[in-house]
Amino acid sequence: MKIEQIYTGCLAQGAYYIESEGEVAIVDPLRESQPYIDRAEQNGAKIKYVLETHFHADFVSGHVDLAERTGATIVYGPNAKTDFPAHIAVDGEVLKLGKVTIKVLHTPGHTMESTTYLLSDEHGKPYCIFSGDTLFIGDVGRPDLAQKMGTITQEDLAGYLYDSLHNKIMTLPDEVIVYPAHGAGSACGKNMSKETFDTLGHQKEVNYALKAQTKEQFIKEVTDGLLPPPAYFPQNVAMNKGKIASLDAVKKQGMRALTPAQFELVAETEGALVLDTRGAQTYKDGAVPRSINIGIKGDFAPWVGAMIPDVKQPLLLVTDDGMEDEVVTRLARVGYDNVFGYLQGGIAAWKSAGMEVDTIESISAEEFAKRYAASKLRVVDVRKDGEYAAEHVDGAWHASLQFINQNLAAFSKDEPNYIHCAGGYRSMVAASLLKARGYHNVIDVAGGFNAIKNTSISVTDYVCPSTLKK
Repeated sequence: MKIEQIYTGCLAQGAYYIESEGEVAIVDPLRESQPYIDRAEQNGAKIKYVLETHFHADFVSGHVDLAERTGATIVYGPNAKTDFPAHIAVDGEVLKLGKVTIKVLHTPGHTMESTTYLLSDEHGKPYCIFSGDTLFIGDVGRPDLAQKMGTITQEDLAGYLYDSLHNKIMTLPDEVIVYPAHGAGSACGKNMSKETFDTLGHQKEVNYALKAQTKEQFIKEVTDGLLPPPAYFPQNVAMNKGKIASLDAVKKQGMRALTPAQFELVAETEGALVLDTRGAQTYKDGAVPRSINIGIKGDFAPWVGAMIPDVKQPLLLVTDDGMEDEVVTRLARVGYDNVFGYLQGGIAAWKSAGMEVDTIESISAEEFAKRYAASKLRVVDVRKDGEYAAEHVDGAWHASLQFINQNLAAFSKDEPNYIHCAGGYRSMVAASLLKARGYHNVIDVAGGFNAIKNTSISVTDYVCPSTLKK
C-alpha cells in the first residue's frame, strides 16, 4: 500500500494518491491531470477511482478530465448530483482497491454531500481517513458555505457536522491518521494548523471543535467569528458540478503572446482587466495603467478570488519572463479560464512601444516613521481583523484587504492614504486596486508592519473602530 499526500501550498490544498496492487485512487485532485497520470504510469499502475469528498468551493477539481483520460470512476457520497457520469455511493459502501478497502462514510455538515473515506489495510485494520473539509488539523469545515443552497441554516449544518464527527469519525481508533483537504491559509476553515496530517487521537486532545462538551456548545463555537466567504466560492461549486473545459484548452487561449498594440486592443474590445503578477517592488516602478498587482509568489489564487469576484472576468496578464504558463495554470485552478493572453516582452516592451506607464509611490518604514512624526497621517492597515486587533499603528484605520472592494468609498481622494500590511504584499494589491479606481494619492509602506515595528513609531494593542472615516 502506498499513500502520497500531494500538497499545493498556494492553495493550502491536499490531494492524495493511493496505490495497492497496481490499482490507484486519487482523492480531491487539482485541475491538472497529467501529474497523477504520470505517477501511476511510473509505477505501472492504473487509476481506478477518483474520489471526491464534496463539491469544492475554493478550487476547480480535475475529476472529469482525469476520469475521461484514464477510464476511472468518479465517486461522490450521498446527496451529490452531477452533470457528468459519476458513481454516487451509499453510506457504508466499501470500494476495493487492490488489497485494501475504502469505506464511504457520509459526513454532512460542511456541505450536505460531504463524505469521508476510511482506508483499511489488507488485514481490515482502519489505517487513515481522507476527511475532506469535514475535519481539519486543528479545526473543522465551516458550516456556512452550503446554507444558500436552500432553507438550511449554518446552525443546521453545524448540527449535522457535530453528528457526523461524533457518530462516524470520533468512534474510529485513535491511531487512525487524518488526511484533510486543506491546511493553514485556506478560507474553508478558521483555525487550521500548519500541520497537514495528524492522528485522530491527538486531534481529540487539541482540536477545539472536537473538545466541545455538547452539540449546542459545538454549534456556537464553530459558527462564531466566521467571515463572509470569497465571492468566487459559489462559482467554483457550480463549475465542479458540471463538465468544464480541460486545462489544455484553457492554456491554449491564455498562452497567446500579444504585442503591446494587440494587448491594448484586446483590453479595450474585450473589457479585459490587466492582472500584473510581478513582485510588489517591481510593479511600483512601472505598470500598465489601471492594472491590478497580485504577485504570483504570494497567496496568489486566494487573493485573485477575493479581488476579482467574477471568475468569468476577461483577463490579460503581465508576468515575469517565463512565468506565463505558471500564472495561467494557477488561475485555472480557481476557475479563472477567461485569460486572453499575456504581454510579450513584459513591461519593457510596453515602455519601448511608447505606451503610458503608471507608478506607485512606495516608501521605506524609516521614511514613513519620519513623516508620521512630523504630521498626522492617514494610515490604512489592510491586514486581517485578528492581526489588526493584536497590534497596530496608533491612529491607523482598518480596512481588511479581503473586503476592500466594499470599502472603496471610505478612502480619501483628497489626502494621501498611507497603506501597509504585514510585509508589503497585500498593501501593493490594495494600492494598485485603489489607483485603478481613481485614487491616485496612495503611498505604499514597503516591508509593512513587520518593518514599522523596528522604527520609532508607537503601536497599540487597543482595538480602534474597524471602519474608515472621511
